[in-house]
Amino acid sequence: MTAGLLLLPTVLTAQAAGGTSGVAAGTVPAQLRGVGIDEHLDAKVPRRLVFTDDQGRQVKIADFLDHQRPVILTLNYYECPMLCTLQLNGLVEGMRGLAWNPGQEYELVTVSINPLETAALAKVKKRSYLNLLERPSAGPGWHFLVGDPENIRRLADSVGFRYRFDKETGEFAHAAALMVFTPDGRLARYLYGIEYPPKVLKLALLEASEGKIGSTWDRIILYCCRYDPQTRRYTPIAMNIMRLGGAATLILVGALLIPFWLRSRKRGAARPGDSPSKEGGEE
Repeated sequence: MTAGLLLLPTVLTAQAAGGTSGVAAGTVPAQLRGVGIDEHLDAKVPRRLVFTDDQGRQVKIADFLDHQRPVILTLNYYECPMLCTLQLNGLVEGMRGLAWNPGQEYELVTVSINPLETAALAKVKKRSYLNLLERPSAGPGWHFLVGDPENIRRLADSVGFRYRFDKETGEFAHAAALMVFTPDGRLARYLYGIEYPPKVLKLALLEASEGKIGSTWDRIILYCCRYDPQTRRYTPIAMNIMRLGGAATLILVGALLIPFWLRSRKRGAARPGDSPSKEGGEE
């Protein structure tokens, strides 16, 4: 494995947002130049792009944008010697911390950027990652795809995913990132790196679904957090937390005062009723 490949997780993650993010241009190996991610937020992928799934069936990207669930897209290749494995392992680790499942709350699509890879290989990889996830029910919702060079390139270009093939090593140089789509196919969020904590995955999916999945408490958490593109993390929003705290205080005060007010009204209504009985006794 070349020195460039050993640097992939560090350098490509740093380059992912379209720049070197503090990595000096001269330190980037030649095979990694021009590789990274240009964010195309709110963009849509070409819906008619055709791929082959792990069962050998022809599918379109539009098949997964059903207007019901958000979609996570990963661009990898199945014989990648290191970075893809690290990324997909990190994704599985994050998914294991979620109560949600692919095919129910969201869809997960993994596309190979290597046009020479086959549906048979995609099937093997899918089985391997489902075993790692330990959730057989996730099978129908996690799609492993292969495709021809044109469709792969058009998909990658639509999401700003810049990669290149290194003839010397026979391998692909690429970044590590997840793309999260709204149910109607708009690109809502990029998540970079090889680790995806369950909280980050949940917030990204909640955000992409516009709060249509998850519990009321999940939506409250989303209301109190926003994505910071500088730190690439979800951080608390002080103003929303203060508003939520103020609303909670009003509800608590109301809950304490309403019973007191009702008892006061009840006592006030009982006093006039006492006088007729006393007057009747005097008569």
